[in-house]
Parts: sequence; structure tokens; C-alpha cells
Amino acid sequence: MSDREAYLAARVLNALLREDYGGLSSRISRTKDGVGLPLADGRWVRLEPGALFQDFVVASEERLGLEQVLETLAEVADPADSEGVAAFFEECLAALTALELHDSRAGEVLARGPSYEALAAFVDHPVYPTSRARVGLSEQELLAYAPEFAPSFELRWAAVPRRTLAPGAADRLPADVAPWESDEALFPVHPLAVGEVRKIDGVRVLDEARVTVRPTLSMRTVELDPRTHLKLPLPISTLGMRNRRSIKPGTLGDGAKAELLLRELADPDVLLADEQTYGHAGHEYLAWMVRRLPEGRIVPVAALGAPGVLDELGDVVPAYLRLLLRWNVRLFVRYGVALEAHQQNLALVFQGERMRLLVKDNDGLLASPARLRAAGIEVPGFADERMLNDDPHALADVFVTITLHLAAAAVAFGAMPHAEAAALLRGTLAEALDEYGEDPMARILRARTLDAARLTGKSMITAGTLVAKERSGARDVNKFYGTSGPNYLRRA
Repeated sequence: MSDREAYLAARVLNALLREDYGGLSSRISRTKDGVGLPLADGRWVRLEPGALFQDFVVASEERLGLEQVLETLAEVADPADSEGVAAFFEECLAALTALELHDSRAGEVLARGPSYEALAAFVDHPVYPTSRARVGLSEQELLAYAPEFAPSFELRWAAVPRRTLAPGAADRLPADVAPWESDEALFPVHPLAVGEVRKIDGVRVLDEARVTVRPTLSMRTVELDPRTHLKLPLPISTLGMRNRRSIKPGTLGDGAKAELLLRELADPDVLLADEQTYGHAGHEYLAWMVRRLPEGRIVPVAALGAPGVLDELGDVVPAYLRLLLRWNVRLFVRYGVALEAHQQNLALVFQGERMRLLVKDNDGLLASPARLRAAGIEVPGFADERMLNDDPHALADVFVTITLHLAAAAVAFGAMPHAEAAALLRGTLAEALDEYGEDPMARILRARTLDAARLTGKSMITAGTLVAKERSGARDVNKFYGTSGPNYLRRA
């Protein structure tokens, strides 16, 4: 058994325990040897208190095999989830392949001086155990297109009839992206999506590849140059079988509307990436969006946990948390807005002596129409009605699971000792909330964070892969709750 297999097996079992899939946590028992859990093969695995997000995790000295954990999953699974369980088996094997391949190439990548986007891809997702999985891709395809290997490649192109272009979308790419003309609309195509695009009636995939790009942490978003990114659909899933990385009609328009809303509400130290230029031809694999980034040195928040990055940047975590929490608390309390801006969608921008917060990819935010109207703000006409919600607890769920858990806690606890991180987070959040006194929205957020006995969490593998929407009831697999963990903000 490799070290990587033991690492992945523990993360998978931790996630299953955290989400209590199949009632797994009811098997936990306390004996004279401590707290533990029996696996399907009869082995008793010792558990220890979880530092973040859950009560118990696999003890650090335990070495598990992936097969042992997956056999236990199969044993507790509902027969109705057989398809999801089989898909999760595939995810685990794909994640292990990607982890071991990365280990074999990491030194070579670091020697080439990778970008911050590639370094961000060195860091596993704080919660989702198989975040490296891109099911169906070969090792050669991972090396050619996955961001952790810092590759570069040429885009393919498709000629699309102009009559198919979606209303409101651009009819052509900017000249610096596609510096040539065509009678038909040109659509950039990721090499991995060529097979899908060839199946679309009336669309021609051009033989010639042009324009060299590099993948960002998102993988389906590629970098043309340091200030220009291009988002493209991919025929793969990440963070769950049901998290397809194609691009549905309406998504890019909703993101553009959300960006304009946030520009109106932004603090002076908050920047929004320009995501107003996009194209769509009514098919999930015919879409593009050009993202323009501001001047300055840009470091994705996800990269803060990569080797050497914090050493290079210095003590930026306290200042980052102040920027993050002050703005997100203001959005929540004054406007009823909660961002799905996790560590992948946030970056730090260094402009001389000034550090600012950059936000991108806003099509997952939640906004209260009533709160926006009360503040004199026009309510955006989102195509996805799930983005509008007046329930303050639905907004708080997003704040806790995204802003607090992923954007704040994962960074703070990764950068400093537990007690120090908890005190910093607690103090920074309290300071941001204190500005609003007894405002009802501030009281709700305080009750759901600083004063809560437990903090809500997302059941990511349950909704993302294991259980069909018809059974889970999840309207959105990225906003499916039902788990909770100890409140790491409270004093011991």
C-alpha cells in the first residue's frame, strides 16, 4: 500500500463519517482502547477528535487501504444508490492515479517555476476527498491538460452558424483572443471537448489548432496571458459525478449580471474580474467567456497552502481575513447577498504596497430580492431562479460553508497553529459583525457562527455522486446541507 493510498483512504472515510452516509457514524463505539469504527473486513479503526468540520477523523497513525474503505461504503449503502456508489469507486481510483502521477512529477514541475495557478493545484480540496479525480482521462491527458502539471497546449476551434448564437451573447471573440476572421462564428474548443463538439449538427471542427494556453486551477478555464483567461466547457465532472463542467445556456449571462451587482456593492479593496464578454450557441459544449483581470501580482487564495507561497508573501493571512470577512458580512447584513466565492474563486492582488481582494465566477451567489429592494438596489433578472432567495438561513448556509469554512478557516488553519487560527478567525469575524450591532441580519449571522453550538456543513459526496437528486431532494448539488461539525470559533 502506497502512502498516497493510505492518505486518500483516510480522507474518504473521514468524508463518509462527516456526511454520515448510510448511518456510518452510528457504528462509532468507545472501548478501553479509545474511540473507533469497525470496517467491513472486521478491522477496528481508531478515531481521534476532528480539528475542523467534523467530530472524529481517522487517527493519524492508522494506515487504511482504499479497498477496505470502499467495501465498508458498499456495506452501508442503500441498494438504490448502487449507480452512485459505483461512480464513487471510479472517482477514488481516478483520484489515486492523479495523486501518484503528481507525486512522480511534482519536482519536475517545481523546477520549471510554475505559475501560482499551478501551485494552487498542488493543494487538495479542504473537504472533498477525491478532488483530483477527472474520471475518464488517461495519464497522458492529465499530463497534457491538468493544472498541477503546468502544461501548455493549443486550442482547437469550431465554426458555428451565426443563427445559433444565444440572444445577448457576443457575436464574435475579441481580436486578441481569435486574431482572424471567419464568415461563421468561431468558438474556441478545449482539446478534450473536440469529440463532443463533432457530434453537434451544423458545426465544423477546424483541423488547425491555434492559440497556446495554460490551464488554471479550474482546468476548464485557461490562461491566454496573465491578464486574460478563457472559460470553456469540458466533458468531465469534478467534485462529484453530478458536477458536470459543461456550460449551460444562461449561466454566463447570470454570472455577468451578478458581477455588475457586486461592482455596485464592492468595498474599495475589492476588485471584480471583468466577465462581461461571452458567447453561447445553445449547446452545453459551445460556449466561451473571456475574463479580464486587473493589473498587479495575482495569487489565488487556494495557492496560499502550496509549498513556499506564504513564505514568499509574508504574513498576509490576517489582512486577507479582514478583507474577506468585512466585505462578506456587509453583503450579508445590508444586502442579503451570500457569495459562492470559495478558495478557487478568490485571489489576492498586490499593487505596490496595497493588497486587494479579487472575486470571479459569481454565477453561484445567493441574493435576497427583498433585502436588495430595501437597500434601493435593482434585483438582477437571473435566468437561474435558484440564485434569488429571501430566506436568511439559506443565505447563512452559504456564508458558513463557503466564506467561513473554505475561504477563511481552511486558509487560517493551514497557515498557523489551531488555537492561533481559531482566535484570529473569531476576533476578525466578531469585529466585522460588531459594526452592525443588533441588526436582525447581524444577529442571525452571529447566531449561526460565533454563538452556534455546531456549524453547518455540506454533504458534498452524498449529493455530488452517491445519491440521485430524486432521492436526496437536492435542487442544487453545490448547496446540499444536512451535516454539521464542532464550532471551531468557540473558545475551548
